[in-house]
Amino acid sequence: MNAINHAATALLINRKWPGVPIIPVFISVQVVEFLWVVLNIAGVEITNTEPVVRAVSDIHLTHMPYSHSVATTALIALAVWWVVSKPFNKPVWGAALSAGVISHIILDLATHVQDIAISPWNDSMKLGLGLYDIPSLALFVETLYGVWCWWVFRGTRKLLALIIVMNLATLSFYSLALNGPEQFFAGRAQLFAAFVGVHIMVALGGVGLLAHSSWRTSGSAKVSSYLLTETR
Repeated sequence: MNAINHAATALLINRKWPGVPIIPVFISVQVVEFLWVVLNIAGVEITNTEPVVRAVSDIHLTHMPYSHSVATTALIALAVWWVVSKPFNKPVWGAALSAGVISHIILDLATHVQDIAISPWNDSMKLGLGLYDIPSLALFVETLYGVWCWWVFRGTRKLLALIIVMNLATLSFYSLALNGPEQFFAGRAQLFAAFVGVHIMVALGGVGLLAHSSWRTSGSAKVSSYLLTETR
């Protein structure tokens, strides 16, 4: 899923769990992808491309059982929940951040072709609903999701514009008829991983900048009372 829409998931988390700091939430929704970027640049995980890359369907995430497997994501989420909830005594934060970690693999399962492994020890059976086989539909669904996150968050018009513009900026990746930067990634998987890393940072930075003034540091009286009880 497009980086801006993973970033938009942080808006849902803030709406559900107001008061959790913005930076840890942003890290949680993209920690899986950060791991993917590092492992691809290091050559541990493998991405292949067609000789000519025309759209996202020509980029194949061949081997990524460490960053994107269901089991790895579950272990990361469990570790985040335990560390934040127990040693740091922040159970609400732990729930929010673990939900952020899990959200990434759920969204990727909905969009990816079958390239997500069950676990690092079972790389043969892979999951994915295959939305990227129809790139134009994938872009429409992803943009709709990002806008929905904005609507739930009740963000500003500038934030909405950012989400729409950053989705449309990747149009060439989702259209066989348009040429864009994707053509330069043919046979250059590590360059593509670096590009994704930069794209993630731009998306998180943009959402952070435009959502910061609306970021909920406290909820209703009922929610505030609940948080106070939970952290005692």
